Amino acid sequence: MPEVIINGPAGRLEGKYTHSKMTNAPLALVLHPHPEHGGTMNNKIAYSMHQVFVARGFSTLRFNFRGVGKSQGTHDKGEGELSDAASALDWMQALNPNAPYVWVGGFAFGAWIGMQLLMRRPEIRGFISVTPPANVYDFSFLAPCPTSGLIIHGANDDMVQPQPVQKLVDKLRTQKGIKIDHRQIDGANHFFKNKMGDLVEGIHDHMNIAQAGRNVDPARMAELLLAEAA
Repeated sequence: MPEVIINGPAGRLEGKYTHSKMTNAPLALVLHPHPEHGGTMNNKIAYSMHQVFVARGFSTLRFNFRGVGKSQGTHDKGEGELSDAASALDWMQALNPNAPYVWVGGFAFGAWIGMQLLMRRPEIRGFISVTPPANVYDFSFLAPCPTSGLIIHGANDDMVQPQPVQKLVDKLRTQKGIKIDHRQIDGANHFFKNKMGDLVEGIHDHMNIAQAGRNVDPARMAELLLAEAA
């Protein structure tokens, strides 16, 4: 997939972009985990989410937050990274002015940034939040959460335990007008070791139900991803 350079608020942002062959395709933005803990756009979960969106016909962008890889600037504890995400979405929308809607996907820190972004951008119609770190960050800004989406995490995660994620889900489910699809993958740790197929299958199944992009066979797509990684 082509590498791209985006003008961000702190300088150059390094990204990878896949342009859909579909006319007026929807857009997807993928956000990686915490930069200070080794998170980059090439994280396996971020990469897998990118591939999920591409398989469904989305024009898809993932990028390195400021200070990561070739992206300029320094880590800003979330505020600057939210601005980076907004600039990345602006770049993609300028390239695709007729896109009908946007989805955002994020893993851990990226999930927290993604949920903040959807509060500010009404064109975002759905989200994939993988292991939102509700034990570390405050998600009270989701009041109300403006769109439905998927929250998915591992039952054996010892970095973001299931209890705070469940508490976040319960709080969001009290809000009217949205649906939160909550999925917990048995046996999965924080990085979904040996469970990537289950993660991909769960995301595709949710997006089939939400009628996001083109419909695909979740199990088949999980098999293809695992075969690619082998």
